[in-house]
Amino acid sequence: MNAKEIKAILQAMVATETDELTLETPEFKLSVRRCVAAPAAPPPPPATSPPATAPAAPPPPAAAAPPPPEPAPAAAQPAPRPADEGCPGCVEITAPIVGTFYRKPAPDAEPFVKEGDRVEKGQVVCIIEAMKLFNEIESEVSGVIRKVLVEDGEPVEYGQPLFLVEPA
Repeated sequence: MNAKEIKAILQAMVATETDELTLETPEFKLSVRRCVAAPAAPPPPPATSPPATAPAAPPPPAAAAPPPPEPAPAAAQPAPRPADEGCPGCVEITAPIVGTFYRKPAPDAEPFVKEGDRVEKGQVVCIIEAMKLFNEIESEVSGVIRKVLVEDGEPVEYGQPLFLVEPA
């Protein structure tokens, strides 16, 4: 199993909100568990009984709950979408996962890309750290980086625009 396969498994866990996964093959065993907050314990009953009061009116009937949202497909990456932020014809490269955005492979290294750089489809443009794993984010289109939308070290959300690329 390589890093890309592990990344796909972790992305699927995040997308499906799975809390625990164990995968076993003859070569290895992989166990992943997300930290889930324990539910709060109910408060203890009062030590003395309260004075008798008139019975309370029954609560009004609850409104029908809306149906749950459709689950997201596992490990689906957002498709490149046209940008509308002052760069006509540009395409956004968006974050495929939640994590911390880094423009450089190391603190003392040059950024993967800068504004004005030419990129090819599949070229690494940044990394996003998620759950102590560094995920390389690749350009979805060939073109020129017109704008970097996120500062180094900032947290990013799923689907958040990271770069504007003018397709070539």
